[in-house]
Amino acid sequence: MHPWYAHYDPGVPKEAPTPRLLTEALRENARRYPKKVALEFLGRSLSYAALFREVEAFAKGLQEAGLRPGERVAIMLPNSPQFVVAFFGTLLAGGVAVNTNPMYTPRELRHQLRDSGAKALVILDQLLPRYQEVKGEAPVEILVRTGIQDYLPFPKNLLYPLMLKRKGQWPQSLEGIPWRRFLKPGTPSPVPLSLDDLALLQYTGGTTGVAKGAMLTHRNLSSNALQVRSWIPDFREGEEVVLGAIPFFHVYGMTVAMNLALLGAAKLVLLPRPEIGPIVEAIEKHQVTLFPGVPTLYVAFNNFPGIEKRNLRSVRACISGSAPLPLEVAERFEALTGAKLVEGYGLTEASPVTHCNPLHGPRKLGSVGLPFPGVEAKVVDEDGKEVPLGEVGELIVKGPNVMKGYWNRPEETQKALKDGWLYTGDMARMDEDGYFYIVDRKKDMIIAGGYNIYPREVEEVLYTHAAVQEAAVVGVPDPYRGETVAAFLVLKPEYRGKVTEKDIKAFCRQHLAAYKVPRIIVFRDSLPKSSVGKILKRELTKEVGPRR
Repeated sequence: MHPWYAHYDPGVPKEAPTPRLLTEALRENARRYPKKVALEFLGRSLSYAALFREVEAFAKGLQEAGLRPGERVAIMLPNSPQFVVAFFGTLLAGGVAVNTNPMYTPRELRHQLRDSGAKALVILDQLLPRYQEVKGEAPVEILVRTGIQDYLPFPKNLLYPLMLKRKGQWPQSLEGIPWRRFLKPGTPSPVPLSLDDLALLQYTGGTTGVAKGAMLTHRNLSSNALQVRSWIPDFREGEEVVLGAIPFFHVYGMTVAMNLALLGAAKLVLLPRPEIGPIVEAIEKHQVTLFPGVPTLYVAFNNFPGIEKRNLRSVRACISGSAPLPLEVAERFEALTGAKLVEGYGLTEASPVTHCNPLHGPRKLGSVGLPFPGVEAKVVDEDGKEVPLGEVGELIVKGPNVMKGYWNRPEETQKALKDGWLYTGDMARMDEDGYFYIVDRKKDMIIAGGYNIYPREVEEVLYTHAAVQEAAVVGVPDPYRGETVAAFLVLKPEYRGKVTEKDIKAFCRQHLAAYKVPRIIVFRDSLPKSSVGKILKRELTKEVGPRR
C-alpha cells in the first residue's frame, strides 16, 4: 500500500508529527531557551525571549488598533525581524496573515488587498509609493510602516535612511504608524485559537492565472514545518543554524526556513535578499547547518568565485524546492560542502512540501522523492481512478498540510479538493519503490528561479499595449532560472517596425513584477493555430529552444 515507507531514512516516522499552534511553540521556546539567539540580522541579534516580547507587543498593537479575530493583515516585507514579528504577532492576535510579495506592482497589490479584504498592511517604507497609488481602492484601515533601519545596530540605523535618500529611494511622503510606535509593550488579550482556524492566505495563480488565496490553517503550517523537521533525522533542537535567504513571503521559504527554525529553537540567519555573496559570507560566519534554497541559488553558489577556498563544511542538509534540481548541481554542491542536497516537491495548496528525496538513502535521477510522513499520494486518471504502477496520470495528495480551500472561491475549491484529496494538476508517475516523478508541470505554468509565472497574466498585460494584436507566452528551458519567459507577438499593421523589443519590456516592467517580465520577445507575422483557432504554444516553444 505504501511502498515508500521501506525507503525512509532510519529515524523518519511513518505518521505525521503532532501539530501545535506556531505561537505556542514560539512561547515555549522563549521559556526554554530565553537567552538563545533566535534571529541574526545584519549584525544585530534577538534572543528567543526578546523575540517573543516583540511578537506580543505587535499583537497588542493590532488589538489596540481595532483588529478583531479572523481579520486579515497583509505583510509586504523582505526577510527581516519585522516579518517574523508581524507574522507571529498577527497569529497571536487571532488575525490571518496575508503574504504580500514586495516585488508586486500597484496593479498586483491592489488585487490582493481587495480580494483578501486586508484590514491592516505592514509595509517597508521604500515600498510606500506603490501602496499610495492604490490606497483609495483598498480596504486597509491600519497602515504600519517600517524600514530595515528599525533593527540595525547603531550607527547603521542612522546611516541607512541617509543612504536611501542619497540614492533617491526614500519616499516623498511618509504615512502610516512607525513600527516602534505601533508596538505596545505588554501582554495582548488572549484569543482562543484552534488548529483548524485560518492562519494564512497564501496567494497563488493556480491554473487560471487569476491570483487566489489558498487558505492555510494553523494545523497546515505547523504540520508541514514538523514534517520537514522529521525528514532530517539528526535535527538537533536548540542547536541548528538555519539560513533564511529564500523569501518568507513565499510559503516554501516560510515553512522550510522560518517556521522550521523557530519551531526547532534554531538560530535563524536572516538575509533581506537571496544574493549569493552575502549567502556565502553568512554560511561561513555563522556556521550555518541547514540551507534551504532553490536550484538557481545552488547554481550561483557552485559558481561563486573562490568558493573552493571558503569554509563551508558546517552545512549538513539542504532541501531544494520550487523547480527541478539538476543532478550535476547537487553533486557539485555536495563536493564543496560535504552536505546532503536533495530535491523535494510541493505546491502552495499543501503548505507546500509533499515529497522529498531521502537525505541519506537512494536519490533517483529525475525523481522528486517519497511522500512525507502523513502524506498519502497516488496517480489517477481523468475519472479519479488509480492508474497502474509506472503509468502517467494526475498526482493527487492528502494530508494534514493540505489547505482548507480557496478564499471566497467555492467553485475553484470544489475542483481542487475532492474527498480530502488535493488534485495538483501535475502529471506524474510512481515507481515500484514509491518514488514519484513529475512528468509535466501544471498546464502552461512557468517556473523561473523558483517563482510561479502564469502565462495568461503576462498575456493579459501584453494585450493592453496599444500595438499588440496577438500574444502568446511560453516557458523555455534556461540553465540558470530553470525556465524563462518568452513572448511571441503579432503587432497591429500600423505599429510594425515601429515598436521594439525594448519598448515591450519597458511596458511590462510597469505592470508586472520583475520576474514575470518576458526575457525573450519574438515578433511574428502570425501565430500557429489549430483548426479551431487555438494558439499552438508547443510549436512556439520548439521554435525558441533551450537558452544557453
